[in-house]
Amino acid sequence: MSEMTRVALDAMGGDNAPGEMIKGAVEAVQKRKDIKILLTGREEVLRQGLSAYTYPREQIEIVNASEVIKTAEPPVAAIRSKKDSSIVVALKLVKRGEADAFVSAGNSGAVLAGGQILVGKIKGVERAPLAPLIPTAKGAALLIDCGANVDARPSHLVQFAQMGSIYMEHIVGRKNPKVGIVNIGAEEEKGNALVKETFPLLKACRNINFVGSVEARDIPSGAVDVVVCEAFVGNVILKLYEGVGGTLIRKVKDGMMTSLRSKVGALLVKPALKATLKDFDASEYGGAPLLGLKGLVVKTHGNSTSTEVCTSIIQCVTFREQQISGKIQEAIQAAGE
Repeated sequence: MSEMTRVALDAMGGDNAPGEMIKGAVEAVQKRKDIKILLTGREEVLRQGLSAYTYPREQIEIVNASEVIKTAEPPVAAIRSKKDSSIVVALKLVKRGEADAFVSAGNSGAVLAGGQILVGKIKGVERAPLAPLIPTAKGAALLIDCGANVDARPSHLVQFAQMGSIYMEHIVGRKNPKVGIVNIGAEEEKGNALVKETFPLLKACRNINFVGSVEARDIPSGAVDVVVCEAFVGNVILKLYEGVGGTLIRKVKDGMMTSLRSKVGALLVKPALKATLKDFDASEYGGAPLLGLKGLVVKTHGNSTSTEVCTSIIQCVTFREQQISGKIQEAIQAAGE
């Protein structure tokens, strides 16, 4: 059996905690024998939740944490004051090397702040970006940054492009991934001050495959593999992506139920349609890693179900096996020489 990947899972964070967190953990160990999950949270609650499932007992361990950081709490203050919270306890497991990765659907700000304060950035990394995979017609693209750095500088975006390229090549398997910077037009002279300053820096970057600007409308078609932007733009793209996708799926389903003929047609196309819609389901891609840290920190949606939690846990195995943090450190140091 291959070496175990130890994942610290914040069982108390998220809209559906602890139920969906526990269920996701169970599903993950039922699928993989090379995962050990450290569930952090209130022991009596977690023990009761686990009692409803049959699973390999040696693959799930409860680590008691008496406090919970709620969604509305100020992130940095919560990290510093609630030292026995499920988020802080789990992050410290990663910091001490007792866990290889951390997964949470909890307070986004606390996860981002805690990751940088407790786990720490790789030497040379200026900012740690949040980078989710988003579905496209060609599989998936990495959106970097989508929520960690609203006021980014050109040098930050260059590092985002470098880290994103490494992730896409080694985690997704996309050789020489195409990198594009989000812009309002394809021409180099277009864009705001940040884009105009960053564009020539990306062109001069030797260790990425920069193909120029990418307009938002071209992202779903898979025009580029790594979508580079600062967090305000990235978060707007991500939320619009999710909103349009969900609305479109509902409209298609409603349209198929309008008449007897459409219902018969729906039965005929159901298998193909189901497979297509699954390809564009963001939950199939797991959570968003906070790249550039000394350990792996993964943030899943606040309303994550067991499916996304399970996928996020399993993606941590590939991350550890491919030693992404080490590869990012090498790339950043080489670029600085």
